[in-house]
Amino acid sequence: MRSIAFFVEMLVLLPIATIRPFAGVLLWSWVSFMSPHKLLWGPASSLPWAMAIIVVTLIGCLSAREPKSFSLNPVTGCVVLFMICITMTSLTAMAPASEVYQKWNIIIKSMSVLLLTSWLLTTKERIHALVWVMVLCLAYFGMKGGGFTIMHGGSNRVEGPPDTMIGDNNALAAGLLITIPLMNYLRMHSEHRIIRLGFATVMVLTLFSVVGSYSRGALLGLFAVTVFLWFKSKAKVVSAMVLPLLVGSIIAFMPADWMARMQTLTDAESTSSGETRMAIWNVAWQMAVHRPLTGTGFMGPYYDEIARQFVPGAVGRAVHSIWFEVLGEHGFVTFFIWVAITVFGVIATRRTIKAANGVPGLEWCVDLSKMIQVSIIGYLVAGSFLSLSYWDFYFTILVVAAATHQYVRQALGETDTALRRPVAAGSRTAVVSIARRQA
Repeated sequence: MRSIAFFVEMLVLLPIATIRPFAGVLLWSWVSFMSPHKLLWGPASSLPWAMAIIVVTLIGCLSAREPKSFSLNPVTGCVVLFMICITMTSLTAMAPASEVYQKWNIIIKSMSVLLLTSWLLTTKERIHALVWVMVLCLAYFGMKGGGFTIMHGGSNRVEGPPDTMIGDNNALAAGLLITIPLMNYLRMHSEHRIIRLGFATVMVLTLFSVVGSYSRGALLGLFAVTVFLWFKSKAKVVSAMVLPLLVGSIIAFMPADWMARMQTLTDAESTSSGETRMAIWNVAWQMAVHRPLTGTGFMGPYYDEIARQFVPGAVGRAVHSIWFEVLGEHGFVTFFIWVAITVFGVIATRRTIKAANGVPGLEWCVDLSKMIQVSIIGYLVAGSFLSLSYWDFYFTILVVAAATHQYVRQALGETDTALRRPVAAGSRTAVVSIARRQA
């Protein structure tokens, strides 16, 4: 029954994208981030929905007169460079060509949609719509996993949806950590009390889900997110009391098995998973050192025969680190471009906060940028211990940061150099009416 309902729903929504291309972006985000078809049985679970969404959205971009901005900013510019670089490294990849192409194809498609998203993300309403879809996609698993953890007393591990980027317990926990600050942003800017209370409840359940994943990397990320949420909070005294109490209570709820697993963080080298992680990190580093321009290409670290060319006796496996995964697979040049995407995303948030702070009608830009900064911290910390280097959900957050900055520039009448030069304070009051009109 669910499969039929989903099939009918998609048949209704797909034609809308030919008239309103941004609806196609939202539809892609839902299918890509939540993978609802993976939760079904029957023919609807295996149909190429992503390809269908891309086709109808492109048709809509060509035929509809929806506002678009076909221009590059530093974030999307680095995305384009990254796409070029991974294409070049794939041509020299050491792994079987079929597997390299399969991974390259998936990532190129997701990065292409990132560019399309950036071009269509031109208004406050669209930015908010995308953030809502992103939050709801992950909130589903946060509520489900949180309820599961509470009902079972934390004795069973929370897993993500199978055959997806967040199917692994560690990846799901990291994804939920990245989403919690965005949940908090929507809570802050929701007009209705019931929605604010709802988001507060969802955030608590999501925290239970993160802890219930038994992910040690996510625990470190949770501490980082908690600290930065406090740092970005307007009510620091209240936050200083509530956040540690909430996180501490959830941790105290977990059973002894969970405590024993987390205690291994103090001596990671003595655990089998810690040793294997460090071993593959060394392999990935040697791959980058010996092939600094190309690395081994996609899937290189996964093969024993490839890994042993760089470290005798090494065993190929998943790298379990966003940093070393990109280094080993693509070398230093692509790695620095990959890092630059995040760096320019952070710069965009900082410029937005500095330019929009105190401007009536742009308060939401400041709060969204602050929460995006917290999400970035969560990704960088938790991602240091898992293979989530190419997750389009995270890069969509950076695209949202750049789009928000672009919105502020337009509202304040800035030039294209605004990312490098903040708006003059005296110009703010002169354009308040513009900001209110666009808000």
